[in-house]
Amino acid sequence: MADTEKTPLVGIIMGSQSDMPVMEGCTAELDELGVPYELVIASAHRTPDKVHEWAGSAAERGIKVIIAAAGKAAHLGGVVAAFTPLPVIGVPMKTSDLGGMDSLLSMVQMPSGVPVACVAINGAKNAAIYATQILGATMPEYCDAIVKMKEQMAEA
Repeated sequence: MADTEKTPLVGIIMGSQSDMPVMEGCTAELDELGVPYELVIASAHRTPDKVHEWAGSAAERGIKVIIAAAGKAAHLGGVVAAFTPLPVIGVPMKTSDLGGMDSLLSMVQMPSGVPVACVAINGAKNAAIYATQILGATMPEYCDAIVKMKEQMAEA
């Protein structure tokens, strides 16, 4: 977590511990941007009650944006979106079967009324940046963090 003294603003949920190496790009970027987060591993298919409980209580815990990472059928983002009014950003994970196209297509084909924004396959860093931009729409410190990041990118 970026700052253990602050209430997490971003909730990160992944379907499997095996997603952690990719999602470290997300947590590192959130740390860099100063965004407090919480992280949980829960599968839409193997532990659906845990997903329901976590997603359903996210807003009351102070979470403002959720990042959901999953591979293969990749229903996690849509299931989370069904249980929360918060914006959900999906990170489709690269898979050995179809290279992540299965994950990507599962995430972007959500039914009307259950939107999930989606970044590139293994796009964990962009998910963190996008979550920070969403926070920055109403929280100036996160808008400033994005402006600073973009200035540093332009100087590189």
